[in-house]
Amino acid sequence: MVVVAPLARHAELVPLLISWFIDEWPEWYGPAGPGDAAADLRTFAASESKLPVGLVAFHENKPVGVAAVKADSLPTHRHLSPWAAAGLVLPSHRGSGIGSLLLEAAVQHARRLGYSRVYCGTSTAVSLLRRSGWTELETVSHEGHSIVIFAKETEA
Repeated sequence: MVVVAPLARHAELVPLLISWFIDEWPEWYGPAGPGDAAADLRTFAASESKLPVGLVAFHENKPVGVAAVKADSLPTHRHLSPWAAAGLVLPSHRGSGIGSLLLEAAVQHARRLGYSRVYCGTSTAVSLLRRSGWTELETVSHEGHSIVIFAKETEA
């Protein structure tokens, strides 16, 4: 069974998640990259009642995935908010539905915070978002990558 909980309740996991981010996105979070995994994850762990909010997926009480709901994502689309972002499932647990659970948890958390719609931009998880019922809005170029922007209503 997989359980998703706010990262704010499990802030002790931040050092582990930093290593996950660096391993998964070395061009962004690695030594030569512009990102700061520690700062991002500390921010994701700071609150569950205001953006940004981190979420952690647990399988048999062990962390196996992480995601966030944050106010903005793409600089060209600051008019859209909030965003499901930073989705990562450990390679050993991919293909088991944890990514879908994290996405749904992000949508539900945004709903609890009063948002009626959530956005997500991805170059790698297009099929996951389509399977999860997200609506494709547009494709944009961002830092040399094609990013597909999706939206999902938080109310059923």
